Amino acid sequence: MDTTSFFVYCLISTFTPGPTNILILSTVTNAGTKKAMIFSYGSTIGFGLLLVCSAALSSVLLSVMPKFITVLQVIGSAYMVYLAYRMVRSRHSESDVNQKATFRFGVLLQFLNPKTVLFALTVIPAFILPTYRGFTGLSVGIAAITLIGFAAFFTWVLFGTVFKTFLQKHHTAANLIMALFLAYAAVMIWV
Repeated sequence: MDTTSFFVYCLISTFTPGPTNILILSTVTNAGTKKAMIFSYGSTIGFGLLLVCSAALSSVLLSVMPKFITVLQVIGSAYMVYLAYRMVRSRHSESDVNQKATFRFGVLLQFLNPKTVLFALTVIPAFILPTYRGFTGLSVGIAAITLIGFAAFFTWVLFGTVFKTFLQKHHTAANLIMALFLAYAAVMIWV
């Protein structure tokens, strides 16, 4: 496994703005840290469960269809390039997300968030399964990815206000840098 590409893919996918991170940022600024942490705990549990489902689904599909990894690599790479393009083309706008950020919604959102679902469906077969097929290897991989996800959620809680100010001030440059890293991760899936 190419550890560098794995970590770049995980870090960019979990730390860049998406529905979960934007809702965390909004919750920190509107309802406070405690409420945002409760939502983050639920998001972490949901993220871990989604990874477990992905590992189980990927393992079953790989035994039935070995070309499944290639399909997921193509879809995942195309989606990452699309996200990179969207980041570069996006315009700054004030988000007025005003939903209740509960533990339950944090869990549910991970299964409804296309960014998270596609990430879970690509990271396991692209990085973990080619090297580790046993229960222990899968468990360690899922635990590592879940911890990276929690670190991303916690970072958005902890520095929510700072990130919001920074991203508003340097929106174009920040998006370009994130887009370049995401494009790099998309290419590295094939190397």
